[in-house]
Amino acid sequence: MGFYIMSVVVAFGIALIVAFMQNKSLDFDQKIHLCAKGIGDDNITIMLFIFLIAGAFGGIAKQAGGVESTANLLLNIIPGRFAIPGLFIIASLISMAMGTSVGTISVIVPIAASLAHTAGFPMPLCVGSVVGGAMFGDNLSFISDTTIAATRTQGVEMRDKFRVNFKIALPAAIATTIILTVFALNTGGASLGNYPFKLQLAIPYFIVLIIALMGINVFIVLGAGIIMFLATGIFSGTITFATAFSSMGTGTTGMFETMIVTILVASISALMEEYGGFQALLNFITSHFHGKRGGMFGIALLTAFMDVATANNTVAIVVAAPIAKTISKEYDIDPRYTASLLDTVSCIFQGIIPYGAQLLIAASIAEIPSISIIPYLFYPYLLLLFVILFIIKEK
Repeated sequence: MGFYIMSVVVAFGIALIVAFMQNKSLDFDQKIHLCAKGIGDDNITIMLFIFLIAGAFGGIAKQAGGVESTANLLLNIIPGRFAIPGLFIIASLISMAMGTSVGTISVIVPIAASLAHTAGFPMPLCVGSVVGGAMFGDNLSFISDTTIAATRTQGVEMRDKFRVNFKIALPAAIATTIILTVFALNTGGASLGNYPFKLQLAIPYFIVLIIALMGINVFIVLGAGIIMFLATGIFSGTITFATAFSSMGTGTTGMFETMIVTILVASISALMEEYGGFQALLNFITSHFHGKRGGMFGIALLTAFMDVATANNTVAIVVAAPIAKTISKEYDIDPRYTASLLDTVSCIFQGIIPYGAQLLIAASIAEIPSISIIPYLFYPYLLLLFVILFIIKEK
């Protein structure tokens, strides 16, 4: 957990102080003005508001029992013989509905660990299937903070980014499912057991997923989700008005660190651009990468480096996004492709670094080393392959 000893807010706070100490040609007030302009950007403001409402949605959905009911409903549907590919599919759907890979892993990995013990399946394989599915859903979810960050920073609609992402992620998901199915057919079946669920608590997630795919404004999608979980939770007796509003407050509080980092990064980016930092990075990329394909590879490598360095896919996107936008304009790259690359590549590397929160939490729950899961992360590796193919075929 070495990457999580120091708060990322403190790290970026120090970086901002360093930025203020640079460039003596600008006085303190001028630098503050630049930061204010960066923070006041329309996309940054919208992104902050979406983070807040997404936090409230996640909080009330969890408190109402929607997560557990949705997961248990899907577990009762999957045949025991296809338990391992079933874990991948369930994790994919839950993560897409919840918008969080860490939350999905926390819910599904205990079930995967129990299945591995009961059926004698390799523990790292079961856990790796869940992690892969969680990253698939996180990458495609309309309410994921990575999707919000990638689309708002590039000024594109979520549905447009989704369409590009889907062309890359779906083949990787299908290939992963085939690999896991072949493994399942060559091993004995397993009894998943009967898991209790309340259908009325699972339905809101599916409705949110459907209306999000229809391209409806994300504020309306999340607002409708909050109202549905409030109504179904009270009807089911899992929440009261008091606990509902308390859980929404807890959910928004959980987004504060991401929001503060976004503000700090917007400030640093504004100073970097004024100091010529963006131009220096662009000059480096243009000297090593040529043409549209080269620019896309440059964006992918930049995002990968940022994620490896920060061990946080949302932070990696927020940091890389302004530079990626500059590269996108220079190389005439479709902003939808840029947003897709930011989100997809950050999810790939976040899902395979052994010191990332996803693998650390999964390993902790399953009581195995995070490094042991890495050989079984079929989906992230296949997704990386399809990202490379996507860039190569681009004219």
